[in-house]
This record gives sequence, structure tokens and C-alpha cells, in this order.
Amino acid sequence: MWMKEYSVSDSYDVVVVGGGSAGFTAAVQAARTGAKTALIEKNSILGGTTVVAAVDFPGLFHVEGRQVIGGIGWEAIERTVAKGGAILPDFTKAVGNRHWEHQIRVNRFVYSTVLEEMCLEAGVMLRYHEMPAAVYVEGEERRLITAGKSGLAAIGFRKMVDATGDANIAELMGYERVIGETLQPGTLVYKLGGYQLEEVDLTALREAYSIALQAGNIKKTDHLPGEIPLFRELQNRGSSSLHITDIDGSTSLAKSHAEIEARKALMRIYRLLRGIPGCEQLHVEYFANECGIRETWRIVGEAWIDAESYMSGRRWPDAICYSYYPIDIHNHDSNTTDVRPLPKGVVPTIPYGALVPRGSDHLLAAGRCASGDPVAHSAYRVQASCMAMGQSAGAAAAIAARNDMSVRHVNLDEVRDELRKHAAIVP
Repeated sequence: MWMKEYSVSDSYDVVVVGGGSAGFTAAVQAARTGAKTALIEKNSILGGTTVVAAVDFPGLFHVEGRQVIGGIGWEAIERTVAKGGAILPDFTKAVGNRHWEHQIRVNRFVYSTVLEEMCLEAGVMLRYHEMPAAVYVEGEERRLITAGKSGLAAIGFRKMVDATGDANIAELMGYERVIGETLQPGTLVYKLGGYQLEEVDLTALREAYSIALQAGNIKKTDHLPGEIPLFRELQNRGSSSLHITDIDGSTSLAKSHAEIEARKALMRIYRLLRGIPGCEQLHVEYFANECGIRETWRIVGEAWIDAESYMSGRRWPDAICYSYYPIDIHNHDSNTTDVRPLPKGVVPTIPYGALVPRGSDHLLAAGRCASGDPVAHSAYRVQASCMAMGQSAGAAAAIAARNDMSVRHVNLDEVRDELRKHAAIVP
């Protein structure tokens, strides 16, 4: 096989692919557990969607004042706060259905440097600007082939954690994946400036929007819902986001299409608003480097989280962490969201089996590619839940590597004990 032509340049106990919410916690936990650990990240910075897509408000960590997700992810939040990069809300305040009031707005620069700091302190080898290309497993020989600036490289590993968000490593290793017939839209975050809100002609805005909509020069998914289209965006000091529909961000080609369509949508908004009195000098102050992707492929795991299990707060026998977020389905054909709050007192758990591709010995998957149906996935895909899953996967991978055993056979009590050593909250 051609992969054997590449000699192994470096070998690790645990290799984590993806440096977002799940990946950085997995890498730090694995390294703190004593595993020689590498973290492979396609970008030049850690944080994933929180940073490169500017979805910079991790949550939810608390339920009615009680913390349910802690550990390495929460440590990163606390460090960010200590460096002046975030202010914690009052978690004891009842917010009802306004769950976003308990999310934490972080400064992306401070937050990303905190993640990097934590990885380096733990001894994680950070490998930026690399992407997985192939995986070779034959007996005791295991190699991950990566593509980087200098070409292809072979990396030896004992165990791996797929934190790509799209189950890319699971695909390379031949494990079963599923994807919904209709995917939730992606989101582009942006900020407008240069306009005079008090001078915006609302009548002209309504008329221009109606004409543009009929002509196909604007889409209903390009803006937030509201009585006056595009006015909410201006009222919110220009900070907003839009839906990018009919995309699949799981491959490089599909992600390229998503990025192109996202910027086309923002240009449609820009062109329309520039013709409205009060917006003559409007400009785009900021737009995220990447379109945020909500949903692509998920593994078919040893356990499957369905909507009923999630909404009922099922306590799985192999529960490894909590997840607390409402069902949050962004509709693919409109600018609306189907939000279904959890019943009072319900705190769902995530089973370890949902992190294990069915039949896997050497791979775990954490984050939004964990095993479950589309409805449950719309809730457990968020940052805090991904942090908890990632830390769990990192501990299990390190223990499996140390004991030279299948990830399916690790002692969960040992994993839970290791997680508690690092302040994780275990069901």
C-alpha cells in the first residue's frame, strides 16, 4: 500500500484531529493523563467555530445556578475571564427560555491564546496547517498520513480522537456514518458600520427589500426575522448573522461552496443597504473567516442518542458527561429557529458509547460528530457539551493507549476518576 512508502516521522500515544471545543479539551486531557499527545489543526489557531467563525459565546455550563459542565473547558473560560477576555453572567438568575443569557461572550484573541497556553503547558505538540489524508492500520502498525505545507507526512499513533466535527477520520477508517436528508443551514457572522440609524428611511428599506426579493437579489434566509427586513441588523449596532442554506461543509469542495455562498449573501445585504437613505456610507467592518457549520456527518456509535433520550434526561448506564442545551433546529428554508426548551429539572447525559464508532478499537469521536439523531444533535453539538465530550474522549484514549487495549474495553470507572482529577463533572 502506498502509505507504507512514507516513513514515520513522529509517533504519539494519542493524536487528536481538530482544535475546536472538543479537540483542545481532548488533547489537554490526554496529555495531562500522561499520554504523548499531538493536536492536528487545519487552521493557524485553536478554538474552531468559536474563533474562526466568530460564534464566540460558549455555553451552556449551568442549569438554574448549578454547574453541570466543568473541567478543562471551564478552566479555559476562567482563564479567559482572568485575562480580561470575558465577563461571567449571573448564573443564578432565572432566564427561562432566554438561554443565551447564560452563554459567555469571549474575546476571540484572548480565548484562543488561552487554549494554546493550556495545550503547551500540558505538553501537547501543536501541529497547525495540517489535515488528515489517510489512515493505515494493520496489526500493531498505525499511521495517520497528513498533508501539510511541505507535503505528506506519516505520524504513528496508538489511539486517535476525531474532533473534526464532520467525522472525517471515521470516514478514512471506514466506520459507518450518517447524515440527515436536510441539513441545518450554516451561519456567517458579520458586523456593519458607517450608517446613521436615526436617518434610515424605513419606507425606502421596505420597498427596496420587496423589489430585491422579487428580483432574486436578496433571499429570505439572508437576514434575521423581523417586521422590517434587515432593520434588526442595523439596530443591533451592525452585529448580525445570516443563514447559508443548502450546504454541506464536510468536504473541502463542499466547504468551499459554503464559504463562497456566505460571502455572496453578505454582498447582497451590502448592496441593498447601501442604496437606502441613512446607509450611503455603510461598510462591512468585520466578517468571520469561515462560515459556521452546524450539521454534517455523525458516527454510528456503540450508543445512539435519540431525541426522546435527550429530552427525557435519560441517565445512560455508561454516562460520561452532561449536556445542557435546548433542541435548537435552524430551519433550512427560512430565517427561523425551532427551539424546544428542556423540561424543568432535566439535564441530559452523554453515553460513552456515543463517542465510540461501532466496532472501533483505536478511534473515538467527540463533539458534533458524536452518535445521535438530528434532533438530539441540534442540542448536544454546542461548545460546552463538545468540551465535555472532548475531555471524556481524551481521558479514555490515553488510558486505552497506556493499557494497550481497545477503546471499547476501557474501564469507565477509571476514566471517570481521571476526569474528576481535572475538575470534570461526571454523572
